[in-house]
Amino acid sequence: MPNVSRRGLIGGAIAVGALSAACDPAPTPNPGPSIVVSLPPFDPKDWASVRAQFAYDPAIANMATFVFASSPATVRAAIARHQAQFDFNPIEYLHANEVRNNNAVKDAAAEYLGGTAHEVMLTDSTTMGLGLLYNGIRLSPGDEILTTEHDFYATYESLRWRTARDGATVRRVRLYEDPAKASVDEIVSNLAAAIRPNTKVIALTWVHSSTGVTLPVKEITRMVAGRALVCLDSVHGFGAELSNAADLGVDFLVSGTHKWLFGPRGTGLIWGKTVAWQQYLPVIPTFDFQARGNSASPGGYKSFEYQWSVAEAFAFHKSIGRDRITARIKELAAKLKDGLAGIKGITLHTPRAAELSAGIICCSVEGMQPTTAKNLLYTKGVLASVTPYNPAYLRFGTSMVNTEADVERTLKEVRALV
Repeated sequence: MPNVSRRGLIGGAIAVGALSAACDPAPTPNPGPSIVVSLPPFDPKDWASVRAQFAYDPAIANMATFVFASSPATVRAAIARHQAQFDFNPIEYLHANEVRNNNAVKDAAAEYLGGTAHEVMLTDSTTMGLGLLYNGIRLSPGDEILTTEHDFYATYESLRWRTARDGATVRRVRLYEDPAKASVDEIVSNLAAAIRPNTKVIALTWVHSSTGVTLPVKEITRMVAGRALVCLDSVHGFGAELSNAADLGVDFLVSGTHKWLFGPRGTGLIWGKTVAWQQYLPVIPTFDFQARGNSASPGGYKSFEYQWSVAEAFAFHKSIGRDRITARIKELAAKLKDGLAGIKGITLHTPRAAELSAGIICCSVEGMQPTTAKNLLYTKGVLASVTPYNPAYLRFGTSMVNTEADVERTLKEVRALV
């Protein structure tokens, strides 16, 4: 019989794999190369010191870290250490560390999310998480998924493919007319009016990347009161907002960890209540048989050096303090919104109220296409982005790596556009 790989076909079965592990213990791993990474001094109470942990170009006011972020020094060091060990002896290092490191990431995520490790599934991105979740939730013909007109392409496509297969339906509701004037009552009442008896899933996004509006999720889940599963794309709230999954009252939360958390690229997660996971059927076979509790995490050989280093990203946030990070983001966002609102020819589309906005700020420049504005700003050392929606807006983000000087520089160069 030929040699069988793919983790020994998972031992032929879970029970067989467990027996094999007991009878044939793994050899003591070779310690491998010693990797020493020099880390900059770090004072988590000093925002300049926090900024110094990142390798961003100092000549640029980077107001688009939320699009695709870099990681702090501790995370980069962890990636380098894992990579060196994988390069030295990949099979031995994987077998000796996979269970422990996967569980370490889940434990860190659970502490951050306010749940338990068995409620966490590890993924590669928000998009992967949305695809897995919406294609794995158990639905019957005639059941409805309710989403909104403000969600992202990845949600819409995941729902379209799902409903094309099993007779479920999807419908969209508009939560607000003017994002800058959105209110909690308007959002909650519009969603409440759209729920029908056959609505089984409500697919929402915590912070709308199209406008910067932050949904009042706690008020929404209290209104829904268990009538449907509330599923939340949290990528622009996760790491930016203070509330955790348990506080929000959602059934499922999906996020990448490489945006506001500044985790390694190509990492993400799904958190779900224990009872909610009972309504989920896995889409991709798992290799995570020895994980804590929930073993729905997709299997396959991955960029383990990145996935395992997510724990360091959670530790970095914890050392600074989630409350301080959220306050910093909102403080800088308020300065930027106030400044933009005072510039003639600039229309601010993000609510001024802190409870309805996070770190994303969207605006438009009178008589100028947003892409033109973005490109002109870049020539002046300000990195912005453009929303991939219709209508498109010029977009900024204030993260914990930004400074008051970044905000002032941005406002100066925006004034020069009009």
